[in-house]
Amino acid sequence: MRFLAAALLVWNAEAALRAGAAKVDVTPRRFPVASNCMFLERLADKAHAPLHARAIVLDDGAVKLAIVVVDSCMMPRDLIDRAKEIAARATGIPSERIMVSATHTHSAPAAMSCLGTDAEADYVEFLPRKIAEAISLAAARLVPARVGHGAIDDYEDTHCRRWILRPDKMKQDPFGFQTVRANMHPGYQNPDAIAPSGPVDPQLSVLSIHTTNGAPLALLANYSQHYFGSPILHPDYFGVFSETIGAKIGAGADFVAMMSQGTSGDQMWMDYGAPKSGITLEEYSARVVNKAVQAYRAIRHDERATLAMAETRLTLGRRVPDERRMAWADGILAGMGPKPRNQNEVYAREQRYLRDEPRRELKLQAIRVGGLGIAAMPNEVFAITGLKIKARSPLAATFNIELANGAEGYIPPPEQHRLGGYTTWPARSAGLEESAEPRIVDTLLGLLERTAGAKRREPAIAPGPYSRAVMRSRPQAYWRMNELAGTTAADSTGRHPATYTDGVAFYLPGAVDRAPHFAGGWLEAFVEASGAYTVEAWFWHGAPGIAGTIVAYGDELAIGADSRLRAGSLVGATRIEQKTWRHVALLRDRGRLRVYLDGSKTPEIDGAATAAVPRRFTAGDSFEGKIDEVAVYPRALSPAEVESHFRAAGSR
Repeated sequence: MRFLAAALLVWNAEAALRAGAAKVDVTPRRFPVASNCMFLERLADKAHAPLHARAIVLDDGAVKLAIVVVDSCMMPRDLIDRAKEIAARATGIPSERIMVSATHTHSAPAAMSCLGTDAEADYVEFLPRKIAEAISLAAARLVPARVGHGAIDDYEDTHCRRWILRPDKMKQDPFGFQTVRANMHPGYQNPDAIAPSGPVDPQLSVLSIHTTNGAPLALLANYSQHYFGSPILHPDYFGVFSETIGAKIGAGADFVAMMSQGTSGDQMWMDYGAPKSGITLEEYSARVVNKAVQAYRAIRHDERATLAMAETRLTLGRRVPDERRMAWADGILAGMGPKPRNQNEVYAREQRYLRDEPRRELKLQAIRVGGLGIAAMPNEVFAITGLKIKARSPLAATFNIELANGAEGYIPPPEQHRLGGYTTWPARSAGLEESAEPRIVDTLLGLLERTAGAKRREPAIAPGPYSRAVMRSRPQAYWRMNELAGTTAADSTGRHPATYTDGVAFYLPGAVDRAPHFAGGWLEAFVEASGAYTVEAWFWHGAPGIAGTIVAYGDELAIGADSRLRAGSLVGATRIEQKTWRHVALLRDRGRLRVYLDGSKTPEIDGAATAAVPRRFTAGDSFEGKIDEVAVYPRALSPAEVESHFRAAGSR
């Protein structure tokens, strides 16, 4: 009898997980309706496809929680809180264990006011009840279940849409100042745009839920891609994905799939570095579905997975207008009609909203489903921010859902504010303090720690053949320059940390792993040098015109400099290609200066060193482009050593 009781306890523990799923039509009943998330209001007189709220409820016997994804551009926190209150009364699920997010289709009814569009009052009244209905239906359908998760990288279908502009092609912001060094949607292969301002998060994540007999019950996908573009009203690729993936995995009629929005504030399906694509919404959706199916096929499901969820609130300031900007806004608003008619009127009106509400409270959440972590935030978030959370999460498998539990605008990392552009212009759509991003990241990591019962990880890029080759040559300082954030470049030797100045974008594809883009900023360090030394690095030059030269002066190597400016100390010059990674080594020894490119044993430049040995070391000053893997040696490397380093990079 004792054996039977023990067996029953094991069976009950393994069968504890239950799940239910539902979808509810949230298409408006009255037309026309306004659609937001463009600068000015657009009206729709019909729906081109139905919109839905899709819900999953999970219950492990100790924790019951709900995850909801709504075909909406964005929803304010008060609307979502009303939906949670209704659902909590109907289901008993505490509101702090309900997460509700928007897909971010730009073709949905205006559930909140944004830029030039005001919220549709009837729809704001209608939507909370329908969201709660989806949660209630899912909770009523709980059955024993198994869960599993997987992910696949899809670099083909999302790209950085925010590009760094040439310094001589900067644009004006809405307030009349020439501040825009980076902005979204530059156009395909635009010669005025140098390169993306941030990395891509290519991860397409899948949380799969089966019944205990192996039938697909629900699927939650996550991908960092802003939206595709569709007629209004339409759920965009999020809805097409959700309605078509079931057939690919053999799911039945009651199966519910949903695509949640990842950290896509600077991401889009267009690759602006390539020729224009003619792909359709349906073709694009099918490609993403096929990628998700690949991830799904590798998932192993577990009916013993446990759940955890944590929530907190974070109050942040807004960048309120000063007297000068408010006077500018008041002057424009004096002649404005009932609604904004242009971009200036939009941003003039936004200044009043910021002034009248200078602080905002954000609701942040973290969920653990087995070994999978989910971070949820009410913002439009750059991909690099999502990568930070994934790299440091205590759970190796983690994804992020943005525009969850509200909509508090873009949160560019602090360094991206220096580059300007639409996602930094003060408005309700991008109004939080410049320190908002690191504070939100830190808070979310704390929530993930609570759900995982473990500490956050320290991110690191493992040494590869190139970095090991450099370290074998015993550098005096070696900056790999793969930082995700901050003002300090770590020295792999531990002796000479360097400082980044303003005007740097981080964690872009590098020659070896990751590299910063210098757009007005530089790297600075103080290194004691002797009469002989070597400076070695990789560079990717992006500036136009005279930037096709590499110049050696008596004490420095200048890429993109006009040799006429320093003719008195000129040692030599050579031509270089733009937007191509090159390896360079500058050697000073016995009164001579030699420059070697791409591992060649023959110097490109060879001449007398005319200046004193420098102590202040800078990289990127007056340079436009990316620099990677900078090393300083207290001796002149041999040409054979330089060649071996260059070749090591090719063995990644």
